[in-house]
Amino acid sequence: MNGENELISIIMPAHNAEKTLPLAVNSVLAQTYQNYELIIINDCSHDRTLALAEQYANTDSRIRVLSNEENIGVSLTRHKGIESARGEWLAFLDSDDAWTSDKLEKQMILQRQKNAKFIFTGSAFMDDQDAPINWIMHVPKKIGYRRLLKQNLVSNSSVLIQKSCYLEHEFIGNGLHEDFVCWLRLLRSGEAAYGIDEPLLIYRLSSSSKSGNKLKAAKMNWNAYRAAGLNVLEASYYMVWYVVNGLRKYRNLR
Repeated sequence: MNGENELISIIMPAHNAEKTLPLAVNSVLAQTYQNYELIIINDCSHDRTLALAEQYANTDSRIRVLSNEENIGVSLTRHKGIESARGEWLAFLDSDDAWTSDKLEKQMILQRQKNAKFIFTGSAFMDDQDAPINWIMHVPKKIGYRRLLKQNLVSNSSVLIQKSCYLEHEFIGNGLHEDFVCWLRLLRSGEAAYGIDEPLLIYRLSSSSKSGNKLKAAKMNWNAYRAAGLNVLEASYYMVWYVVNGLRKYRNLR
């Protein structure tokens, strides 16, 4: 389906995100592609996340706020937003990340050129204080299943995807990279992922993700391989690639 001027539903889970939510939401409001709805799902925050989200919703009719009665985690919270989405297209933006103003417009242009269902972008990086980190993650123009197994180059906050395509391959679960499982399922089915090799996503690299969470991230990646259907031997083989590519990446981000 051609994406020209179609409604995009932007899904933003938020948990205790009062410090980062304004940057994320303002980057949506600055988009040159204007036909969107932004769904902010407050996952039982204990700070001013809900109040800030409601302030934005009161000033722009394209913003809707949902709120969980209890903390259910990012995977189920994202799914709740998708269930409420009215658009033919889904975009995801974590509440601590941000976009460049032309992100959605460039993705929609590529969608029309390729008749694509699944589009992602390169990434720039920032630290906890919003300061830029001098490195860009480049992405290929097209990526297939085997290459994605070696390194997940599809950042969740960079994705634009046809809603029906996403729902067909969606995976919900904690303790793993559930978005990675979805991308693997989708590409294994024969769909292609088209990349825009520009840093249209600004990904926040927290201090904890730089140091203390390496083992946890590796375990989550292993769990994603297994959830995607890889046997132990296959998962072990691609974990070697994960470690090698991860070392290369984080050497640039130090």
